[in-house]
Amino acid sequence: MPHVTVFRSDSNPIYQVGSKSFVFFRTPRPDAVDPETGERYRDVIVIWVASEGDKLALVQDESSPFFTVPHFDGHASVLLRASRVGEVERDEIVELVQDAWLAQASRRRAEAWLREHDLQG
Repeated sequence: MPHVTVFRSDSNPIYQVGSKSFVFFRTPRPDAVDPETGERYRDVIVIWVASEGDKLALVQDESSPFFTVPHFDGHASVLLRASRVGEVERDEIVELVQDAWLAQASRRRAEAWLREHDLQG
């Protein structure tokens, strides 16, 4: 995706467009833990989505590896453990990252990217 910068926070990458994060790797927190061991997940990825409806479609499907925690209530993003990325089809990951970028990019950048790829916004 164009105009992306990568920053590191606690050695975790944060992908931004126009100073807005659209994908980042979260530090371990007490709200995302293994239900059997209580150990904090060390591999949680936050991915922006376009809307609450998109978020709900991903997290309410029990077969989906996407989830959320109360900290992200009202926030248009989903969580995914890196260890479960293989459960998601490559095309879906590509679409999620593109949609995350589009959700955070400026209108001008988003419209230009959509035009270049013959897509409608």
